[in-house]
Amino acid sequence: MPAKIIESNSAPFTAQTIDPVTLEVIENALRNARVEMDATLVRTAMSPGIREQGDAFPLIADHKGRMIVGQFGSFIDGFLRGYDGTVEEGDMFLMSDPYSVEGAISHSNDWMVLLPVYRGGRLLAYTAMFGHQSDIGGKVVGSMPIDAHSIFEEGVRIPPVKIYSKGEYNADLIRLVMHQSRKADWCSADLNALIAACRVAARRVQEMADRFGEDTYVAATGELLARNRRAMKHLIATSIGEEPVSFQDYICDDGMGFGPYRIRCSMWREGEKVILDFDGTDPQSPAAINFYLNENMFKMFFGIYMIMVFDPQILFNDGFYDLIEVRIPQGSLLKPNYPAALSGRTHALGRIFDILGGLLGQKTPQFLNAAGFSSSPHLFFSGTDGEGRWFQLFQIGFGGIPGRPLGDGPDGHSLWPGFTNVPNEFLERYFPLIIERYETVADSGGAGLHRGGNGIHMTYRFTEPGTIAIHDDRWFTKPWGVNGGRPGARARKVLEKADGTSQIIGNKLENVAVEAGDRLHFITWGGGGWGDPLQRDPELVAKEVRQGLVTVEGARAYGVVIVDGAVDIEATAQLRSTMPAADPAAIFDFGGEVEALRAACEAETGLPAPRQPIWTRHAVAAE
Repeated sequence: MPAKIIESNSAPFTAQTIDPVTLEVIENALRNARVEMDATLVRTAMSPGIREQGDAFPLIADHKGRMIVGQFGSFIDGFLRGYDGTVEEGDMFLMSDPYSVEGAISHSNDWMVLLPVYRGGRLLAYTAMFGHQSDIGGKVVGSMPIDAHSIFEEGVRIPPVKIYSKGEYNADLIRLVMHQSRKADWCSADLNALIAACRVAARRVQEMADRFGEDTYVAATGELLARNRRAMKHLIATSIGEEPVSFQDYICDDGMGFGPYRIRCSMWREGEKVILDFDGTDPQSPAAINFYLNENMFKMFFGIYMIMVFDPQILFNDGFYDLIEVRIPQGSLLKPNYPAALSGRTHALGRIFDILGGLLGQKTPQFLNAAGFSSSPHLFFSGTDGEGRWFQLFQIGFGGIPGRPLGDGPDGHSLWPGFTNVPNEFLERYFPLIIERYETVADSGGAGLHRGGNGIHMTYRFTEPGTIAIHDDRWFTKPWGVNGGRPGARARKVLEKADGTSQIIGNKLENVAVEAGDRLHFITWGGGGWGDPLQRDPELVAKEVRQGLVTVEGARAYGVVIVDGAVDIEATAQLRSTMPAADPAAIFDFGGEVEALRAACEAETGLPAPRQPIWTRHAVAAE
């Protein structure tokens, strides 16, 4: 039964024609309100993941729940379909259970606050903010167990509930929820920050309605949606063909020894509508790497990618959703059956962006990015220090961003453009560890006319015993290069014990004991390269050798010989004459087929390559 919206004034909004100046003012006011939501959040939250890294995403929607400004697209239609209750003035909602909102929240660590905005008895808008909570209970510290086989192992699940009902705060409910967390102080502060951000945006919307009138404000939001639809309709007609194109990529493993897991998507246009079909994606995993992909979220991913490639000035919002149809097979890795575990969905979430690039670039390779939006590396470190105080760190690491048509990929940057790193000084001040190294990994970015971004080598020395967990990917498959560019280097993790012994360890591990004096070398992947490396300016290669971004040996991948920090012009010309030019017909370079990668990966890492995925056995057993 859908939600029932209660309004004391149900008069419809009057349609109006909006002049360009008013529309521009309202558009930019909404953009600024979104920025103010972020600023309010990071100044109020306590957890490093939100306060320092910005792992939170705002949304301002119209009175029908369609996103006007935001990042992940609106979940509100799914909420309204699934919530069996009323929406009234003074209400505010909290939710975190992916299965209760059709996957609009993709794992239970993300807490979503939703505030319906009323004025004069009429529902005028919605504001919402979600942020990643560092701990919500469950079987492991951080609430993201790699080996979870159901969502019940991943901590408290919150269906859509009212934390404010007609203005009255439900303190007992919040007390119950906070009781599940190992870091209730962080969770409580972060929840208050989410609430504050939503209230700030609501005030800005009401101020706009005060200034321009409710009808004008609503008409402006409608025009912003319509303008986005017109722009996307044009981009789709000129950029997407009727002949289907397909692309596939892989999640390396599930942390249980099985993999890789294939994600496949096909795309074509039927009339003015784009079809995106994930038929061929592998069945859901018995472990936690499943990603419950909400169709509207993927539509927004698609739209953002199109806009950023072809016309970055367009305000992305929900206006174009009827131009896209997303088909995701039930029971697949991207639409698992309840109660499949979901906490490790980050790897598939990151891989979706690589797949979008591979799909959209096949018709126009000149606009194609290489791979590198490949994961979101996590480190967890927890324990009790010498004074008996509990400590708990959740940190998101950075990798190499792919080479692009317009230039090199940034070195050591986040998958999410708005994220920042946790300052090393913050880590050393609040946690029992020392950061001994924080630098890019030379040669880890794929060679190309435009080099892939290098990964990061971060060395933690622990000063107290504790337990660590690692969540990362791209240690088996490589971030692929395009248009002659070479793949980026794999991720790698090395645990160096205090006695000097060391070993390469896995990229998805839970409950690893460390002692004081142990070091963890956390090394992330590099981005794939773009374009023929032999076309790169030798002087630029020499400069990057001097900067430590490329080694003397690595310069030879560009056909460049470096002697005493300078280009040896004659030797470079001779070397380049012996190297084959990139094949223009070979758009992608994956570094080899999946099966061929197994032996190379084992030789490079010393780790066993992932085995035949276990889903085949589960499918047989289910039948």
